[in-house]
Amino acid sequence: MSNLGIAHLSSHHTAVPGFFAALNLGSRVLAANTTMPDCTAFSSLCILEYSQSRLKQERQQLPPCTTIMASTLSTRFGDAQALKACIAASYAGAKLEVQVTENAPASIFGTLTVSLLTPHCVLTEPNAAAFYFFGSSEALRPSLDQSAKVDHWLQWEAGQLRPATYRGAEALAEPLKTLEAALTASAGPFLLGTSIKLVDVCIYCSLLPVREQGGSLPAAVAAYLDKVAEEPHVQAGTKQLLGDPGGKVSLGIFTADAAAHAARLPKLPKKGQRNIMVTSALPYVNNVPHLGNIIGCVLSADCYARYCRSRGYNTIFICGTDEYGTATETKALEEGLSCAEICDKYHAVHSAVYEWFECSFDKFGRTPTRAQTEICQALFMDLWNAGNITEQTMEQLYSEAAGKFLADRFVVGTCPKCGYEDARGDQCDNCGSLMNPTDLINPRCKLTGTVPVIKSTRHLFLDLPKLSDKLQHYIDTTSQLGGWSANCVQVTSAWMRDGLKQRCITRDLKWGIPVPIDGYRDKVFYVWFDAPVGYISITANYTNEWQQWWQNPEDVELVQFMGKDNVPFHTVIFPASLLGSGRHWTLMKNISVTEYLNYEGGKFSKSRGTGVFGNDAVETGIPVEVWRYYLLANRPEAQDTDFKWGDLQARNNNELLKNMGNFINRALVFVVKFFDGKVPAPNARGAEAVAELGQAVSAKVQEYIAAMEKMKLRDGIRLAMAISADGNKFFTETEPFKVVKTDPEHAATLVAAGVGIVRLLATLIAPYMPTLTGKILQQLQLPAAAANLTDEVAAAAATPQLLLQAGHTIGKPAPLITEIKDEVIESLRARFGGSQAETAAAQANSSSKGAAGNKKGGDKAAASKGSSKGGSSNKKEPEGPADIARVDIRVGIIQKAWRHPGADSLYVENIDLGEESGPRTVVSGLVRHIPEEEMQV
Repeated sequence: MSNLGIAHLSSHHTAVPGFFAALNLGSRVLAANTTMPDCTAFSSLCILEYSQSRLKQERQQLPPCTTIMASTLSTRFGDAQALKACIAASYAGAKLEVQVTENAPASIFGTLTVSLLTPHCVLTEPNAAAFYFFGSSEALRPSLDQSAKVDHWLQWEAGQLRPATYRGAEALAEPLKTLEAALTASAGPFLLGTSIKLVDVCIYCSLLPVREQGGSLPAAVAAYLDKVAEEPHVQAGTKQLLGDPGGKVSLGIFTADAAAHAARLPKLPKKGQRNIMVTSALPYVNNVPHLGNIIGCVLSADCYARYCRSRGYNTIFICGTDEYGTATETKALEEGLSCAEICDKYHAVHSAVYEWFECSFDKFGRTPTRAQTEICQALFMDLWNAGNITEQTMEQLYSEAAGKFLADRFVVGTCPKCGYEDARGDQCDNCGSLMNPTDLINPRCKLTGTVPVIKSTRHLFLDLPKLSDKLQHYIDTTSQLGGWSANCVQVTSAWMRDGLKQRCITRDLKWGIPVPIDGYRDKVFYVWFDAPVGYISITANYTNEWQQWWQNPEDVELVQFMGKDNVPFHTVIFPASLLGSGRHWTLMKNISVTEYLNYEGGKFSKSRGTGVFGNDAVETGIPVEVWRYYLLANRPEAQDTDFKWGDLQARNNNELLKNMGNFINRALVFVVKFFDGKVPAPNARGAEAVAELGQAVSAKVQEYIAAMEKMKLRDGIRLAMAISADGNKFFTETEPFKVVKTDPEHAATLVAAGVGIVRLLATLIAPYMPTLTGKILQQLQLPAAAANLTDEVAAAAATPQLLLQAGHTIGKPAPLITEIKDEVIESLRARFGGSQAETAAAQANSSSKGAAGNKKGGDKAAASKGSSKGGSSNKKEPEGPADIARVDIRVGIIQKAWRHPGADSLYVENIDLGEESGPRTVVSGLVRHIPEEEMQV
C-alpha cells in the first residue's frame, strides 16, 4: 500500500487501534486507481472515507457515536451491503434511521452503494459506513494484538472477497479456500477467535447473497455463516433493514451490482471470440487538436470501435496523448511552463475535446507513466541483447548560443527535396520527407535564431537493414491478409524499395525516457521510438494483464488508425522494433490511413495555429452528431478532402434533416396518428411492396457490413443514408397516409415496415452518431441494446415489418435535426475563415518558392512580387504569358495501371521515367479518356 501514501497512525490513536490514515489521497489518485487490482482500489476508498471522518472527529473532539445525534442510512431495500452498517450500529447501540430509496449513489467502481449521513460526514462505502461505529462498540472492537489482523481482513473482504462474489463461482473459489483455511486455524467459531469482530460482520454480509443463491460453500464457511447469523445483534440489524430477523437480502440487487461491477472491469481476450484491439495514433500534446487531427485518427477509430462492439466483437479502443520529445519542450518554452505542466494542460484539453466528440475509449491515457518507461526500456534491452542496436558517432548540430546539442525540432531550414524554407529537422511539413537536421539547407536554431555548428556525438541506432528480411515478410503477409489501404501500401513500399537505413533512436534531451545503459544515461529515447510503445503502456494502465492483448497474436487483431504522415513509423519502425526484440508480440494486422482534410481551400497547421480546432467546434452551437456525421461522411480516405462551411450546411439540411430526419418523423407520426402509438401488426395486405423494400434494404445492409469490416467508413454512412432514402421513397410511392382511410390493414403493413426501417437506421448510424441513435431509441422506447447490429437484426432487414414487435408502444415523435440557417454559416465562416485567406496566400507563396528551391533555393525575388512600399494594393496586376521554363516535363512509360480502389474516376499508375530509384506511382484522371485495357504496356 505504500505506493498510495497509506501509513499507520501513531500509537496515540489508541481509541481505534490500528486503523489506517490515507495521506494526500485526492480524487485524482482515486480515479487513477480504479484500474488497479481490486484490493488496492476498494481499500483505498474505505480507508480514505473512514480516516477522513475519524480525523475530523478527533480534530473537533466530538463525543462518541452513542452520545451524538442519530445517523441516517439511505439504501435500496434488501441490499446486503447495507446490512453491515445496520448490524454495526446495533452492536454500538447507536441510533440509525434507515431510509429506502431507489436513487442510491454510485460508487467509483460502477456499482450502486449506500449513503450513511452522520453529524460529521457522509460515507458511501459499506465497510466505511460500518467502520464508523467501530470505536463505539465494545463487542466489535479488537484487542491491541488483533487490530492489524482486523485491518488485513477488512481489506481482504473489500478487495478480494466482495469482487469475487460478483464475478461468480470460479473467481470465488480461491477466496473461499483462504477463508476456510483461516477458520480452520482459528481458536474459535469466528475468524479471530471466540468473539465476533467487525470483519466477521462484513464477510457475512458479502457472502449472504451467495448462500441464498444456493452456491456451494465449504463446510467450515457454511457453519461460520450460520454462527454469525445466530448473533442477537446480527438479527437485530437484519430486522431493521429487512423487517424480519430471518429476512432474505435482494438477489435482484446483487445481480444488478454484479453486472455493473463486470461492466467496469477491463476486458480481456476470450478464446473462440473475435478479439479486436483498436488504436488511434496518439495525438501530440503540444496543441489543441484541429478537425483534421480529429477525423484523421481518433474519430475514425471511434466509429470503427463502436461498429465492432455493435457486432458483438470483444473490442477495446486504446488511445492517449503522446507527451515526450522536443515539441513539448518547445511549447513549454513558448508558454513559460515546465514540460510536465504543459502536458497536464494540453492532456486536459485533448480529453475534453474527445469527450465532447463522444469518443468511446476504453482507456485514454498518456505516455509519461511508469509503465511506459518500463516497457520501453525493456523493449530496448531486448533489441540490445539481440544485437539489433548499433553505436555510432554522428555529426549533430550544436547551438553555441544555447550551449547544447539541438534536437530535431529545435532546428529549421530549407528542405533539400522540395525547397520548403520552414522544414523541421526531422520532417518537412510541405512534402512529408523524413530527414536528419544536418540534411537541411541553411539550418538555424529555433531557440536563438543563430546558425548552429556541427559537432560529433555518440548515439544509438536501430539496425533496420539487419531486420529488413523479417520486416519484409511481415509486410508482404499482413498487407494482403489485413487488406492495408492503398496509400499505406504505397508509402511502406517506397520505404522498403529505397532500402532501409540504420535509424537513430536517442536524443540529447531531458524530457523523455532515459536510456538504461552506461555511456548513454544522459540521453533519452527519440520520441518516435518510444511513442508507439504508448499503445502498449496505456493498455498496461488499463489492465495489469496487458500481455493478453499485446503478446497474443493468435487471438487478437490489432487495428490501427492514423494519418498518412505516420505510416512509416507504424508499418516499418515499430514492427521492426517488435520483431527484433524476439518476443511474441501482437503486430498490426489492419490499418486505415487517411489523407489530409483541408480547410476552405487552405491547410490546417498546428505550428501556425490556423484552422477550426476541437474547442471551436464545441463553441459553434452545432450539435455533436452533425459534426461527427460531416467529418465521417467527408473522411479523406483515398484523397485529400476539404472542410467547407457551405458543405456542412448542405449535408445537415439536405441529408440529415430532409432525408433521414424527415423519414423518421413521418414513420413515427404515422404510428401515433393512425395506430394510437402502437406498432401495427403486419399482414398479407401490402406484403408485395414491403418485400421489394426489404430486398433493397437487406442488400444495402450486407454492403454496409462489408464496407465497415474493411474500414471504409464513408461507404458505411453513405449506405445508411441510402436506406433512409429508400424509406422516404417507399412512403412516397405507397402513400400509407391515404391508404389508411380506405384499407387500414394494408396501411398497417406499410407503417410497420417504415417504423422497422427507423429501428434499423438507429442501428446503422450508431457508430457515426451515437447521440442521434439515443434520441431515436428514446422515441421508439427501445433499450440501448437495440442499437446492436446482431446477425439476427441484419437478417431481419429483409422483413422490416417484423423488426419491431406488433403492439409495441412508441414514445412521442419530435424533430431530431435542426436546420442551419444561412446567417449562421456566414457568421461562422467569417469567425473562423478570416485568417485563412492570408494563410492560403502565404502557403501558395511558400510553395512557389519551394518549387524553385529545388535548385539551391531558387529565385527568392519572386516571393516579394506584388508588394509595395506603401502597402498592399487592390489593383489587379495584368497577367503575363505563362513561364513554361519553370515546368518540369518528363516522358515515361506506363508499366501498369489499375482502377483506384477509393475513386472510380482515377487510375493508379506505375510509370518508368528511367530513374535509378525505379518506377514512380502516380494517380491520374484518365479513366474518362482511355479504357483500362489500353493503359497497359
